[in-house]
Amino acid sequence: MKLLVTGREGQVVRSLIERSGNHMDFQVVALGRPQLDLADDTTIRRAIEKEHPDIVVSAAAYTAVDQAESEPEIAHQINAVAPGILAEAAAQANIPIIHLSTDYVFSGSSPNPYDEEGQPDPQSVYGRTKLAGESAVAAANPQHIILRTAWVYSPFSKNFVKTMLRLAVERDEIAVVSDQWGNPTCALDIADGILHISNRLAEQRPSESFGIFHLCGTGETTWSGLAENVMRVSRTNGGPSAKIRPITAEEFPTAASRPANSRLATGKLARTYGWVAPVWECSVEATVIRLLQASSSPS
Repeated sequence: MKLLVTGREGQVVRSLIERSGNHMDFQVVALGRPQLDLADDTTIRRAIEKEHPDIVVSAAAYTAVDQAESEPEIAHQINAVAPGILAEAAAQANIPIIHLSTDYVFSGSSPNPYDEEGQPDPQSVYGRTKLAGESAVAAANPQHIILRTAWVYSPFSKNFVKTMLRLAVERDEIAVVSDQWGNPTCALDIADGILHISNRLAEQRPSESFGIFHLCGTGETTWSGLAENVMRVSRTNGGPSAKIRPITAEEFPTAASRPANSRLATGKLARTYGWVAPVWECSVEATVIRLLQASSSPS
């Protein structure tokens, strides 16, 4: 089965390339600029026509959350317009599309985890453009799976876990927000979920297989709770560690508003596809240990 994935360097793309190596029946073709440029409609259509994939995975996005506040046009093109064109081109070839979205489509004001029926109310340019991308994909291709995820980290690219380990080398104490809740999600687990879903789609495509689903790590914590877990695993395995000082979001102002509650309910994915992500602490431990081993290996 051939998966055409947008982007080359993102966490999910690199995770899909790695995880697909464990499955002889999967071929992941990751395309970025210039072959597939999300700012160039022609390259999007040409890539699908040339590769003839079985499934398109829309993974690339404009993810600079704060920078998006000053670059709304660029964010809209990458996060909203391009996914719609990608979905349309896939639909013309009768190809399903799996599109990655985000917890930022919600305001974060609910006291409970958001399920797929929750009312979107994005509070940032990033969130609004990602919600517009969801709508564009759904309108263009009836065979769509929109996967909302949150708090993504991995052994690849820039992310919170890697930042905490780097800061632990530089500082004795790190201030981390303690009043925002969410589900830490390893990109390698997202890749496993996508491959599982893709296998099911290859077997059959009933209408209930399509729609919006939430895919996140199992369990919840705060950013400071996640940071403390990273430090505990690192310290236990001989890595750097620093004291985590909990602070409020108000004490750490950012250009874009972050949801106070990013928790996503994942029951629909479990019921429909029989797949549940690992407990977040387990995936964080595996990631931290892998990063420590990589940092101690001779270059």
